[in-house]
This record gives sequence, C-alpha cells and structure tokens, in this order.
Amino acid sequence: MPRMRRTESQARTRETLVHTATELFLRDGYAATSLEKVADEAGYSKGAVYSNFRNKDELCLAVVDAIRADQAHRMAAALDGAETLEDMLIAFQRWAESTIGDQAWTVFEVEFATRARQDDVVRRELAERNAQIRDAVTVLLVEHAEEFGIELPMPAADCATALLSLGVGLGVQRAIDPDVGVAVLPSVIRLLAGGAGSGSAGSGSAGSGSAGSGSAGSGRAGGGGAGSGSARGGGAGSGSAGGAGGRL
Repeated sequence: MPRMRRTESQARTRETLVHTATELFLRDGYAATSLEKVADEAGYSKGAVYSNFRNKDELCLAVVDAIRADQAHRMAAALDGAETLEDMLIAFQRWAESTIGDQAWTVFEVEFATRARQDDVVRRELAERNAQIRDAVTVLLVEHAEEFGIELPMPAADCATALLSLGVGLGVQRAIDPDVGVAVLPSVIRLLAGGAGSGSAGSGSAGSGSAGSGSAGSGRAGGGGAGSGSARGGGAGSGSAGGAGGRL
C-alpha cells in the first residue's frame, strides 16, 4: 500500500480533530473543552493540534463551518424534488421541525458568539461568516422571487435578515421549550411572498401543525453534526440556508 503523503496525512489529522472537537463542544460546551482534551480524545499530541490550529478559537471556527455546511446540505436534501413554492415550504417546515432548536448546537453557537464579543479578531471572523449566510439567502430570495413571479415587500437583503433573525430566535426558544412551534417561519415566508400558496393543505398557521408536515415542535429527529457523523440536530437556525442548493 503506498505511503500516505504528508498533505493527505495532515488533512486526515485535521478532519479527525474537527470531528472530535465537534463532539466535545456540543457535549461539554466551548469553555469546558480544552485543546488538551481534544488532543487526548482524538489520540494525538497537543502539538498535532497546534500544527493545524493556532488556538481554540480557530478550531472552534472550523467546527462552526463544518456544522453549518452539514446542515445546509441536509436542508438541500430535504427540499430536493419540491417543484412548487408550497411544496418547498412544507418540506422546509419539516426540516425546521427536526433541526431548529437542538439544545446542544444552540447553546454552543450562543456561547461562542458571547466569547467572540471579547476578541475583535474572532468577532470579525464570525461576523464575516454570518454575512456570507445573509448574502446567500438574499440571492436565493431573489432567484425564487423571479422564478415564482413574487414581488417582495422590502429589499431581499432585509427579507434575508428578518428570516435569519426569526430562525435564530426560534432556535433559542425551542432549545428551552421544544413545544414552541416553527410553523411561523414558513408562514412569514408566505407573507413575504404575498400569501402565495397560503391556501394549500399543509401550509399550517403560525404556531400550529400543518397537515402533512407534522405538528410544530414535534419530530425532533437528530439532524447531523458537523461533518462528524454524530446524530446531532441543528441548532439556532443561523447557519443552514447558505448552501441549500438553490432551494429555500
């Protein structure tokens, strides 16, 4: 068997470290997880961690990236095959019910955001990532408004900010009270779309379960952790829409 090249070995080490850090950050939280703990759990020396990441914040940013990318792929898969706006909204609500408000991810995102406020470099890195998500959602809104002949009631960028803010807020509420429903999210999208598809079965009213989509707040099946293979759901709802394969 050919010897693994140095670059391949380093990439595998990095992947293992991110995988392990994901499990630890989601299980124990940011503050309680040290680089020594990550190294021990991953079976590497602390030097191996520092050869891939300058510090814990840089490793944590890699974990945030991996979690959000994984959830974006999961949302894209959930919406795959939906042809009409209403089909997309029903599929989106199902995804949201199983994803938004996972306690571990939500607590992790909030804890790291609090930490980021104490360091300008980390804050800018996290702000840039959040801006990229808003930009991606803005593009999706513009594309789908054109596709379905919808005139948005305000600039697409403002719509994106509103939807992401609602998703984050719902995530925090559902992490505390899983009975808080997510049907309000697709309902707000319908309002932004001028009520398009609002009469279809399965649309549901805000805070109630939609026919064919499961009751709001139910069915919180595990989503998927940060590319780590963990059966972990999504959290604050802040990072999932950006890579949704052109679907919203």
